[in-house]
Amino acid sequence: MIKIERRNETSNLIYFLTPILAIFLTLVTGAIIFYLLGFKPLEALKFFFITPISDLYGLSELLLKATPLCLIAIGLSFCFKSNNWNIGAEGQLTFGGIVGGGVALLFYNHEGFYVLPLIILAGAFGGMVFAMIPAILKIYFNTNEILVSLMLVYVSKLLLDYLVVGPWSNPEGFNFPETRQFSDSARLPILFEGLRIHAGIFIALVSVFLAWVILFKTYLGFQIKVSGLSLKTAKYAGFKGKTMILLVFMVSGACAGLAGVGEITGPIGQLHRMISPEYGFTAIIVAFLGRLNPIGIVFASLIVALTYLGAETAQIFLQVPKYTGQVFQGMILFFLLASDFLLFFRIKFLGFKRYEY
Repeated sequence: MIKIERRNETSNLIYFLTPILAIFLTLVTGAIIFYLLGFKPLEALKFFFITPISDLYGLSELLLKATPLCLIAIGLSFCFKSNNWNIGAEGQLTFGGIVGGGVALLFYNHEGFYVLPLIILAGAFGGMVFAMIPAILKIYFNTNEILVSLMLVYVSKLLLDYLVVGPWSNPEGFNFPETRQFSDSARLPILFEGLRIHAGIFIALVSVFLAWVILFKTYLGFQIKVSGLSLKTAKYAGFKGKTMILLVFMVSGACAGLAGVGEITGPIGQLHRMISPEYGFTAIIVAFLGRLNPIGIVFASLIVALTYLGAETAQIFLQVPKYTGQVFQGMILFFLLASDFLLFFRIKFLGFKRYEY
């Protein structure tokens, strides 16, 4: 017989070390998988985790992919800390990209300095509004925010597909499902010539700093954490639960919208069907790997971004599918959840009972 019971006390040190354990177990399991596939494990891991960042271009690509992951995960940390489950950040990223892209197309022939700030604000606003839908439905109709936010992902993606195929399609694009390239005034500045890293990284860093201040230095952050630990305690203390739900979803959606507008005004420079390689879903792993802490999320975003680059490199050198990166992301999440389970619960073996008939 097996009995699972909650531990009375948990170690804060072990709580912050379990992500490292999860990464280590992922590397070990990945080495075993590569061995079973007929590759030399250490050589395969080198192609996956070291070769992609062995030069300046690779490092810049790592930062490029880590930027949207970090932004979205920062927003998700507000929801998860308050015990609200926003699983639809991918949809909020897409809708933020749609709204920001619409502004970029509207000001296509304008070269003023105000164009880019308007696009960025529009993207954040679009993501925020889209995130308010599951929040409002939860507040007034008691719907499940997990299902609603997840289903809205498909709504935003289908809307994007309609726009790039129909009214927003490039008139000179030979019927490809994409808009025209945005003007120079609607693009984020490139930081280094020959590299793709852009000024969007500063938006992410500012968001990290503001999130740290809000969560750890303000009364609002205290309310968010108390609401997540015990909703009854929060209500007893006089915190407004409905306002809290709406607020954390708005912050989360705005961050996702910023990530979406950062992609279309940065490396992509236009709207098309695939403006995100599922960053919104992957950022959930980043948020938990970083322990919902803004500083931890920065490091977690770099680690998870490396799985994207490693998958591309492994596809070239090892001839394995590019979805190998998703396998590593899944293993990180699996081992992290398993480590957390053993951290908060213990398994007791009670033996077998004999029954007499």
